[in-house]
Amino acid sequence: MKPPELEVKLGIEVYATVSPGIGGKIRTVPEDFIVNEVLIDGSKAAESMEAPNGEYGWGRYLLCVLAKRNWDTILALMEIARQLGIDMERIQNAGIKDARSLSFQFITISRISPEEILRIRINGIEVKPIRYVNEKISSHLLLGNSFDINVRDVRLKSEVAEERIGRIKSELEEIGGIPNFFGHQRFGTRRPITHIIGRCLLKGDVEGAVTAFLSDGSRYENWRVADARTYLKDTMDFKGAFKSLPKYMTYERILLKHLMKHRNDFYGAMRRLPLTLRRLFIHAYQSYLFNRFLSERMKHSIPLDEPQIGDYILKLNSSGLPSGEYYRVTAGNLSAAKKEIENGESSIAIPIIGYRQDYSGGVQGEIERRVMEEEGVKKESFRIKDMPEISSPGCLRRILSKPRELKHNVSSNEQPDLTVNFTFTLERSSYATVLLREFMKPEEIIEAGF
Repeated sequence: MKPPELEVKLGIEVYATVSPGIGGKIRTVPEDFIVNEVLIDGSKAAESMEAPNGEYGWGRYLLCVLAKRNWDTILALMEIARQLGIDMERIQNAGIKDARSLSFQFITISRISPEEILRIRINGIEVKPIRYVNEKISSHLLLGNSFDINVRDVRLKSEVAEERIGRIKSELEEIGGIPNFFGHQRFGTRRPITHIIGRCLLKGDVEGAVTAFLSDGSRYENWRVADARTYLKDTMDFKGAFKSLPKYMTYERILLKHLMKHRNDFYGAMRRLPLTLRRLFIHAYQSYLFNRFLSERMKHSIPLDEPQIGDYILKLNSSGLPSGEYYRVTAGNLSAAKKEIENGESSIAIPIIGYRQDYSGGVQGEIERRVMEEEGVKKESFRIKDMPEISSPGCLRRILSKPRELKHNVSSNEQPDLTVNFTFTLERSSYATVLLREFMKPEEIIEAGF
């Protein structure tokens, strides 16, 4: 079964399962896509969390729960910093959550009082102080995310939906999980250009990166934004485009504001964007490459749960997360690697290519080198001389993600269409949409709510 063209452009070129999907649509309302962050100590960010006994204790950082509805994470943190009158660097988070969702996550803020937090008033955002801590939040403290998702408008009889879901579950169990692709929101589903901008930055084409960010349009944007992008592409009139863009286009307006004063200073304009976002462009391109590496492995029918000579093996800790230890499979350790994977002690990994991260060996390594040649980049390219702060050393990423506590419920209350509820937990940096695409197999990604 061939994925939609939009997915192919993101490097997601295959399905892991062959059974037909149930179709349907996600994110009809934000409450259809609920995300709760889970830390390795078992803490779960939730609306019900309160300060223990009404006391906040002592520490260097104030731990808070950020609840956001239909907000981009970076924009939400920028607005919180603006209201507090502080530098954004004083706010830390463990991960970026889906923008089109109702999400709950932990953040820490340095040198702030609970009273200041409680005065924040932002539509669609609530920040609730929990307690003071001495360690700031980071991705290293994150176990994963718990999801509660409704798939609406499933146009099947309930028994047919149950049968298809059961067959897909069985296929995924046989594979050992879901392919750990980087999901659609990594690239911007409605306007998937973050990896394209990253490729431009990697090749030193900062003007191309800025121009793509500002003027590359999408048929899914509203007419006002689309007209502004077309006008800018045709005229390069930064002032005119700035006036016509809606105020909520925060990043575009930041770039245009700088270019209105310094017309050809594309480096300066790009550096006006938050460092987190600029790094995200490079990471998005690395994610695209990873997706292509994994897709090619699957297209060549190389197992995802059976190591091959030359594969990287990541050792897992007691939480089931990568421990940081790894080794390369050889003829001498192949049998031991298989046993570790069977026992859940290790996982096969492929590279997120960077200036320090080398290719796999064997057949997988040949795939990676061929993709890089097609892209016209080398691993050394990720050391970006003109903008070193966004250079990326690379790392390893496991190729399978195992959903925990995967459950579903088919509701037949709605006629003529069904609603299917899925609940599950995924490890950090794994994507709910990658799991859902296997069950839904949507023909049109945007219409399906991805």
